[in-house]
Amino acid sequence: MRIRRILAAVSATAALAGLGLTGAAAATAQGAPSSVTPSQCEEGGGTPRIDLPGNPCKGGKYDGQPVD
Repeated sequence: MRIRRILAAVSATAALAGLGLTGAAAATAQGAPSSVTPSQCEEGGGTPRIDLPGNPCKGGKYDGQPVD
């Protein structure tokens, strides 16, 4: 009986931890804009590279985001 209680507690903890990670990932994905302006890229510490394919922001907070 004791083993069953321990296993139930472990599985419940793992399930709750999984929900927490899913929520954190959703919040992160939602918070990042799909594209940034050149000034936003620079303010975030990056350099707008409109000469590269996809016009990415290089470095800083918006690294890899397309520059609009």
